[in-house]
Amino acid sequence: MFAIIDIETCGSKYEYKRGRITEICIAIHDGLQVTEKFTTLINPECYISPYFISLSGITNEMVANAPKFHEVAKQIIELTEGKIFVAHNVGFDYGFIKDEFAGLGYKYKRETLCTVRLSRKLMPGKLSYSLGKLCESIGIEVENRHRAEGDVDATVKLFDRLLELKSIHPQFK
Repeated sequence: MFAIIDIETCGSKYEYKRGRITEICIAIHDGLQVTEKFTTLINPECYISPYFISLSGITNEMVANAPKFHEVAKQIIELTEGKIFVAHNVGFDYGFIKDEFAGLGYKYKRETLCTVRLSRKLMPGKLSYSLGKLCESIGIEVENRHRAEGDVDATVKLFDRLLELKSIHPQFK
């Protein structure tokens, strides 16, 4: 079982001491299809700069009444427990989520799988492995780019394609 995850943030890990999550989407995938999906805006409890507003479209007003991370933390734990944490550039998403949990005094640990790394192995020679450009190069339409649910939906389609390629080329681990 897999938990395919994307987050949006209001900064980088190195900006303003630490960026915070503004949106999360988790798609539970059984190896064949998505069986469950969870999406929510998150109140980052800090200011979202114009740069990140222009990137994701998520405004300070949109998150003002959204749940804070600690209010959805239990649901994130339950949804991802016993599943492989999958993301496009997994270090980014996983790192932010681990940091949010660390701030709550909880050690969040999951096995991870990076669709960027897997794409490089199974589809070598692409000009770019960014989610948008990679999906475009293989005919996957991406809607609502830089929004958690839109990027998760694209990552799910990419993941399905990678699973197909992996079954054709089982020597890739």
